[in-house]
Amino acid sequence: MKADAFELTLLYDYYGEMLTERQRACFDLHYNQDLSLGEIAEELGISRQGVHDALVRTEAALRTMEQRLGCVSRARTLQRAYTDLAALAENLRTAGRDDFAVRILAAADLIKE
Repeated sequence: MKADAFELTLLYDYYGEMLTERQRACFDLHYNQDLSLGEIAEELGISRQGVHDALVRTEAALRTMEQRLGCVSRARTLQRAYTDLAALAENLRTAGRDDFAVRILAAADLIKE
């Protein structure tokens, strides 16, 4: 899967429920089921141009939602923070400071998800 397609499917995971039924259907058929525009058009009973337009609008809507809400960006930041905290805790554990390591890991677990 291309990087842009991966990014869009990640955005869809976060914001898909905010799209229209037609947008969700077009997106799912194209990105998740790997159907061509022609196959999607036949499946949904619309023109290839209609499918193309729906996908363009859907992709723009997903990017706009991320720009405004920032859920994916925030999740990535939290994941990086967790990774850093876990590495620091391991360094402390290696240095014999298990008491601090355990406290750091407990705090990190709160932001893991």
